[in-house]
Amino acid sequence: MGSSSFLPLSQNQFRIPQTKFAVCEPHKITQVAFSKKPTTPSPSSPSYSLSCQVLHRCVPFAASVSILLCSGPAKAGFLSGFPGLESVPGPKLPEIEFLNRFNEENQKKYAEDDARFKSSPLLKKLLEQSKLNKEKNRQEIQDKYCLRGAEWGVGDCSAEAMSPEDREKFISMLKQKAGLSE
Repeated sequence: MGSSSFLPLSQNQFRIPQTKFAVCEPHKITQVAFSKKPTTPSPSSPSYSLSCQVLHRCVPFAASVSILLCSGPAKAGFLSGFPGLESVPGPKLPEIEFLNRFNEENQKKYAEDDARFKSSPLLKKLLEQSKLNKEKNRQEIQDKYCLRGAEWGVGDCSAEAMSPEDREKFISMLKQKAGLSE
């Protein structure tokens, strides 16, 4: 074993002044004292129970506040300010005339195909059908909610104020309209 960097401390170098600590446990109060003469407190003393209550309430709060106030900002690492490789421009590549011409021709072809598709009668028919289906589905959902409100007696379609006969007629009419006829 190598030499130790710790030197033994003499009693004069390391001196603890007389300090008393109250150790609180749920059902027992004891006192620990650092002095030449040990002291024994009376466990029935009200000052010790009060100090334990204060200690139990203040220590967690003090620890939380000290952590909150003493903690520094989080460090992301030594490369956190580095913009990264993607921000460095790459070398200028030579332009090949054949590839440029080929790319331009493809772009024209794609633009023509898009324009032809957008003006096709099939697409127009499908878009119109989609609008009709959207309106039909919205109306069906509205009818179902109206039927539910009439049965439960809530909302705009509530049938609470109607007579029992009128209520039954109204609900059966809503069921037919919603496609849920009996």
